[in-house]
Amino acid sequence: MAERFADVPDVITRLRSADYLADAGIAGVVFLADRLEKPVLVEGPAGVGKTELAKAIAQVTGARLIRLQCYEGLDEAKALYEWNYKKQLLRIQADREHETEWRDVEADIFSEPFLLTRPLLEAIRAEEPIVLLIDEVDRVEIETEALLLEVLSDFQVSIPELGTITGKQRPIVILTSNNTRELSEALKRRCLYLHVDYPDLAREKDIVRVRVPEIEASLAEQIARVVRSIRQLELKKAPSISETIDWARTLLYLGRSEIDPKVIGETLHVLLKYQSDITKARKELEVPEVPAVPAAADARSAS
Repeated sequence: MAERFADVPDVITRLRSADYLADAGIAGVVFLADRLEKPVLVEGPAGVGKTELAKAIAQVTGARLIRLQCYEGLDEAKALYEWNYKKQLLRIQADREHETEWRDVEADIFSEPFLLTRPLLEAIRAEEPIVLLIDEVDRVEIETEALLLEVLSDFQVSIPELGTITGKQRPIVILTSNNTRELSEALKRRCLYLHVDYPDLAREKDIVRVRVPEIEASLAEQIARVVRSIRQLELKKAPSISETIDWARTLLYLGRSEIDPKVIGETLHVLLKYQSDITKARKELEVPEVPAVPAAADARSAS
C-alpha cells in the first residue's frame, strides 16, 4: 500500500493546510497508524478535535470519509449490513406464482442485489482511498464492540449467506471516545492509543488565529486566557475548542477588540450551555449580570 505521509513533520504540515494544528504527539500517532496499518483510538473530552482529526486526515490525503456514528442500541443491521426484506418478500411472492423451487428462491434472495450495505461494510468494499471514522464508540453497549473486532483486526466481515468479504485496501481508521465508559481490552489491543486534551494557551491562541484569520493576535490571546480560566472551574461542561472559535467570531461581529467583564457577561452564553455554569463563571470571574429583557406585557404597560 502506498504510504500517505513521508514523516511526522509531513503530517504536521499537511494537517495544518486543513486548518488542523497537530502537535508532535498527535502527528506521531497518525504517522504510525499509516505505517503500521492499525486503527487509532482517540480519547479525550468532548470538543477537543477528535472528530475533526479524521476529517482533516481525509482532506489532506484525498480520501473519502466514511462515518459510523455510534449510539446506544446500534446493532449489526445499522453498522455492517442488512437484507432488504421488503424486496426479498416481493421476489418470493413473484417466484411463488411461477412455482420456483425454494432452493433457487433462497439462493436468489440472499445475493448482492438484496444486500443493504452500512458504513463498515461500505468501507471494506470501497476501492478508492478511505478514512473510516467510528465516532463516539463508547456510546455503544459492550456486546456491540464485538462487531468491530473482526473489522479492526483483519478489515473483513463474514456474511453467512455470502462468505467472508475482505477489504481490497487498508484505510486509516479513527475511533473516538469521550470516556463515558471503559472500552474492552480486546478493542484497545487492536488500536494505537491517542489522548487529546484541551490545548495549552499558546496552541489555543494559534487555533483561534488559524480558524478566524481576521482576528488580531492580542484579542486571540485574551480569548485563550479567558477560556483557560473558565475551564479551570468545576463545570458541567467546559467550553470546547469549537465554542472558543464561536466566541472569537462573536466578538468580531460585535466589533470588540478588547475583552472586559461587561463583554464577557454579554457573551458568556456562547461559551457555556448550562445556566448553573454561567452563574458559577459570573461569580468566579466577577462578571456583572446582564440586565433582563422586560416581558412584552411590561413593555406595553411602560409605554
